[in-house]
Amino acid sequence: MTKKIISITLLLIGNTVTAQETQPASSESKWSNHFQLTVIAQRHSAFRSLYSGVNSLADTIEPTATSLTTTLFLGRKLWKGAAFYFNPEVSGGSGLSLSTGVAGALNGETYRVAEVKPQVSVARAYLKQHIPLSGTNYSYAADDVNQVAEKLPTSRITISAGKFAIADFYDNNSYSRDPRTQFFNWSIWADGAWDYPANTRGYTYGIVAELIKPTWAVRLSSVAVPRIANFHLMEYNAEAHSETFELERQYTFRKTHGTIRITASQTFSQAPSYEAGLKAINNGNKFLLDVIQGLEEHKSYGGRKYAVGLNVEQELTNDVGLFIRSGWNDGKYVTWAFTEIDHTCNLGFSVKGTKWRRAEDVFGIAGVINGISGPHRKFLKAGGYGFIIGDGNLNYGKEAIIETYYNARLNNFFWATFDYQFVNHPAYNKDRGPVHVFGIRGHVAF
Repeated sequence: MTKKIISITLLLIGNTVTAQETQPASSESKWSNHFQLTVIAQRHSAFRSLYSGVNSLADTIEPTATSLTTTLFLGRKLWKGAAFYFNPEVSGGSGLSLSTGVAGALNGETYRVAEVKPQVSVARAYLKQHIPLSGTNYSYAADDVNQVAEKLPTSRITISAGKFAIADFYDNNSYSRDPRTQFFNWSIWADGAWDYPANTRGYTYGIVAELIKPTWAVRLSSVAVPRIANFHLMEYNAEAHSETFELERQYTFRKTHGTIRITASQTFSQAPSYEAGLKAINNGNKFLLDVIQGLEEHKSYGGRKYAVGLNVEQELTNDVGLFIRSGWNDGKYVTWAFTEIDHTCNLGFSVKGTKWRRAEDVFGIAGVINGISGPHRKFLKAGGYGFIIGDGNLNYGKEAIIETYYNARLNNFFWATFDYQFVNHPAYNKDRGPVHVFGIRGHVAF
């Protein structure tokens, strides 16, 4: 199986390189072909632990956890303003302790997948249509990942429909968004309190509508949610869906550029409430507890979660940028898709290496504080488990994480990264930690 995956990967690389060599670099080209391969390896220190549970981070030194993703990004122009994008992907490996034990999970390239062997899947397959607005100007969009070379109307409505990651469209940030080149930690490269709808590998089906103007944008979407918590199959039922709204505004402050984004979402699913989960512990209702852990289908609707988020990026100089994210959800119903965080706030900086004559290198440092709601705390204190955290008991404290990385561009196609994370109160537990996490990353892209 491994040899077959390697062969497929090499074939994808070969085809992509050939296509790029033969494809003319002009706006008339109908195809877009790009490729990425990312490998991350991590280890953590042993740490103080008064007890451990099903979803605890191992308190002893684990074997190195390694993850792999490799993706082919194909795009094809169709009629005027339309293109189709198709991304086959190979992913494998796992995170430390199978990506459990820390709410701000440690490796953004891994999800809650027990299967370590590489698997082939279709990550994205969607249609995008641009509709120019009256009186618009046009700007040239160069060929890029999931972007065919084209003239884009600066004032437009854009509709995207099919299979994609909802995070492709929302909560973007120039300094902290991509775990393949930037920060590793889930709650630093994303709003951890947004239980964004996705299957186990991070993708969903639906439609996104965007109104885009030169200095602002509005987005609205409706997409599918998982049938079971942290599940690979999605729910197709009128009672289960998720809507997200975002307002984006670009601005200039003292000749530097910035962007602010405000996001709001509502999600309806089969998720039970934490109050029901606590009753299930007291009554010995194993079925409902299995539903919360993602082991059974509830077959009962009524779960709902409301969330808001704030995302700011601010250029300080040509080489230094600052970012802030904060997020909140009501914390009444259990986590269904992303990670077990009910409120979060992070702050970080990104610095290009121009001062030390490495202009393509980037140094980043950030900190995040994560927390959970009262009902969520009571559930974990009583011995409950979600699909990310649960130590069998809880002495509650805010989960605090500091991450720093250095990403070095070694040639036109390859980047190497060294990463360090410090985690205090992993999974909100004062009785465990702190823990030191060390990582390296190799990234190929063209």
